[in-house]
Amino acid sequence: MNKEIPNDEISLKELLEKAKDWFSYLLLQWKIILLAAIVGAGLGLAYSYIKKPIYTATLSFALEDEKSGGGLGGALGLASQFGLDLGGGGGSIFTGSNLTELFKSRSMVEQTLLTPVASSDKSISLAEMYIQNIGWRDKWSDNPKFAAIQFLPNVKRKYLSRVHDSILGVIYEDLSKSGLSVGQKDKKVAIISIDMVSTNELFAKYFTEALVKEVSNFYVTSKSKKARMNMDILERQTDSIRRELNGAITGVAVANDNTFNLNPALNVRRAPSARRQVDVQANTGILTELVKQTELAKVTLRKETPLIQLIDRPILPLKKEKFGKAEGIVMGGFLAGFFVIVVLVIKRILNIINKDS
Repeated sequence: MNKEIPNDEISLKELLEKAKDWFSYLLLQWKIILLAAIVGAGLGLAYSYIKKPIYTATLSFALEDEKSGGGLGGALGLASQFGLDLGGGGGSIFTGSNLTELFKSRSMVEQTLLTPVASSDKSISLAEMYIQNIGWRDKWSDNPKFAAIQFLPNVKRKYLSRVHDSILGVIYEDLSKSGLSVGQKDKKVAIISIDMVSTNELFAKYFTEALVKEVSNFYVTSKSKKARMNMDILERQTDSIRRELNGAITGVAVANDNTFNLNPALNVRRAPSARRQVDVQANTGILTELVKQTELAKVTLRKETPLIQLIDRPILPLKKEKFGKAEGIVMGGFLAGFFVIVVLVIKRILNIINKDS
């Protein structure tokens, strides 16, 4: 005897009927949904007043390194700064994406935060400006551990306490996650852009400029360190030999004065003058070579010293993004209404399940 197999498939007609049933159910709850939408719109409007505008400071620059040479060599050197390994270049801690990572490193960011800036007719550090802007100073007033904490401008890093380090670490984490962005916006354009986002317009501008200055000084110093050390050594040697030569020339003059109108038969008395003449000739040759090497070292130093050429600086007023009142009303009303609809649907499904069980 054949048993009928129950058909679990839902026909289009049944699907439409269920949809109509659900629509009718939600339509009966229109007062609750409308009330929720009105409350959500009010909350969205209030949020638009509370929410601070966000400012974005953008600075772009290009890197020029004479060491990489001109033509194809220069192109390869510049490409390597943006992570494009085209070959033909030597290894360096600043090749590839290392340069952009240097801008986001904790050491560079924290050192930048100690940079002095002008605020309200007085000089404060960028770290102090950040703390005041985010409202930490008011929260710390009742905490003895943090109430006396100050970030003075240009303070040496070694003089900071453990508490200072922890605060700088928190600021760094916040800036690196949601504030600071460094990268190449277009792979076809060899320009690096730095974006700093903050609710404080002046902080965004000052921090971006100070960070580029800090990294630029570190980068240039590191890239040209060997060449500068070599030039300093040659200059010290040149000064030393020049002093020796001047002393030898003076010695020749003194010896000649001592042998003036000397009997030609007494040649031994002329030996000091002859020795001084040899010293003069030797020191002259050494000095000539050192001067030549020093000038070559200066040329090498110029080639080894890269140039970070700024293209665009952040100019006030900065780009501003504000959460609008209309946006707050629409978004708040929609989210609140949608949330209430989801709650009503879940509630009815649970009631149906309870009845069936």
